[in-house]
Amino acid sequence: MTKLSEEASNYVAPETKNIADLERVSIDLDVTPRTYKEGTPDEFTVNVVVVDEIEYRVPDTVLKQLKAILETRPDTKEIKVNRAGSGMNTSYTTIPL
Repeated sequence: MTKLSEEASNYVAPETKNIADLERVSIDLDVTPRTYKEGTPDEFTVNVVVVDEIEYRVPDTVLKQLKAILETRPDTKEIKVNRAGSGMNTSYTTIPL
């Protein structure tokens, strides 16, 4: 059993990173929906991929862009995602590698 003060000093808030934080992304990664704040008015669901036991959020725009890429380049194996802006003004560009 640990003291509350010890637990607090060792606490690391869970964080979901963004797929744009990765240098390269295999398109064969499994996508899993994650629901946060379940059962509250603030409930929301995002798609995530797991790389080295770290979750990375996959914005819907990236999925739409990847779909378009695969329609013209079905042999694509990896992508790079660039992010510009922040908050509600964030935009993504998906680049086939």
